[in-house]
Amino acid sequence: MVAGTYATRRVQHSMKNGFPKGSNGFASHRRELNTELEEDLEETPLFIAVMTYLSYFFLIIFGYMRDFMRKYGLEKSKSVKETGNQGFVPLYSDFESFYTRNLYTRVRDCFNRPICSVPGGEVALVDRESEDWNWTFRYPGTTTKTVNLASYNYLGFAENSGPCADAAEQAVREYGIAGCSSRHEYGTLDIHNELEALVAKFVGKPAAMVFGMGFATNSSNIPILVGKGDLIISDELNHTSLILGARLSGAKIKVFKHNDMTSLEKILHESVSQGQPITHRAWKKILIIVEGVYSMEGSLAKLPGIVALKKKYKAYLYLDEAHSIGAMGPSGRGVTEYFGVDPADVDIMMGTFTKSFGAAGGYIAASQEIIDHIKGSSHSAAYASFMSPPVVMQIISSMKIIMGEDGTSKGKQRLTRLAQNCKYFRQKLKKMGYIVYGHDASAVVPILLYMPAKTVAFSREMLKRGVAVVIVGFPATSLIEARARICLSASHTTEMLDKALNAIDEVGDILRVKYSRRKKNAKS
Repeated sequence: MVAGTYATRRVQHSMKNGFPKGSNGFASHRRELNTELEEDLEETPLFIAVMTYLSYFFLIIFGYMRDFMRKYGLEKSKSVKETGNQGFVPLYSDFESFYTRNLYTRVRDCFNRPICSVPGGEVALVDRESEDWNWTFRYPGTTTKTVNLASYNYLGFAENSGPCADAAEQAVREYGIAGCSSRHEYGTLDIHNELEALVAKFVGKPAAMVFGMGFATNSSNIPILVGKGDLIISDELNHTSLILGARLSGAKIKVFKHNDMTSLEKILHESVSQGQPITHRAWKKILIIVEGVYSMEGSLAKLPGIVALKKKYKAYLYLDEAHSIGAMGPSGRGVTEYFGVDPADVDIMMGTFTKSFGAAGGYIAASQEIIDHIKGSSHSAAYASFMSPPVVMQIISSMKIIMGEDGTSKGKQRLTRLAQNCKYFRQKLKKMGYIVYGHDASAVVPILLYMPAKTVAFSREMLKRGVAVVIVGFPATSLIEARARICLSASHTTEMLDKALNAIDEVGDILRVKYSRRKKNAKS
């Protein structure tokens, strides 16, 4: 995403609104490209964009003034400095350190707060105080109970009691905490094989492999799938792990506009017809990389259109379902199920267990040949310690509940509740007058706040009202699109959501961050 743009952004989806039919709250939808609908994302108001730019302009001016004063001893510097390297250039002297000194330290009391409870619908935050503008903190020993709108615990499986916790406890008694070995040596347990077979069955692929860290699943495995002479075509809003993996691969990288099928096809057409730069030889292979649900935008990949284009141009497709597996589709099988796309049309399906399954790690599911190649070549398999037994059993038990293999309908009930919470929460926010990004079916709900000062104030005021939210700004978003990123869960009751909505409504009036024009136009 180009920093600073305030033009209309259009994210295309195969559905416009969420869940009118079905017991689980999900709607049926068409597959045909020519019948797909587009969802308009409201543009940034010009006045707000200008004011946001001015905010950062003054931040930079005063930041450099204070750096000048610190240099000559007119102001004491409390930022981290290198020692013992006299005559050497500082290793971390860059704009980000400037940004950290002059903004991050002022806002970091709004997040990174220690918690002392399960990250369920409510969470207990450890209270802290600062007497030096957040350079250091003091902990008085008290806690604050808040509605938790900050965790990826989409289905509420991150619990300390119940069947998942019991299975994890039994795994510790049987296998211990860890085996202290990699998968290539003595780090494969029978429950690892059981989990991989279950994952493959769940996502609808022939085989799968699991890894101990979701980020490393992308960053360490993309390089063994593509390399020099290959082409990666990546969505501009892809996660950092995907970007890092692409860069480490040595393949040529081209970026297409977010969810823009015209942009994607243009790059595919030019790449196939023109070949590699200078030599114009054909690319060895072309890999399209997208996410199912984008974690900062809450938007869904336009999967039917992407699959149609990848077939047309004989490319491969890598789908990251970190935020969609378990949380999308009638039975939680992700965006392929939500859009009615055959999993066989997606060459490589990646996902994580850190969200819907309440655990840790990630997986790659694909053909047996691809998984065999990954097992023999992956750095994560060769060097990283294996996934610990209690984590494995947490995933197995939660996945079986989602699939209904525990003999109950509890998994379906959680999916239904999450879908209903998403639609309810988004509709209420839009009626209040907020600019909200993303798809109605997404559990990620970005509320656009724009100005850095108001973003910080929003988090602090929400905490005063007993609601924990995460605020996100540059460089995680574009410069002018700072936001509060709400994450919804099946563990949220209607009462919790209403408490949070009332607080958001009140704080929005105080800070004047209800920028949407659609509500005003609807009244007139």
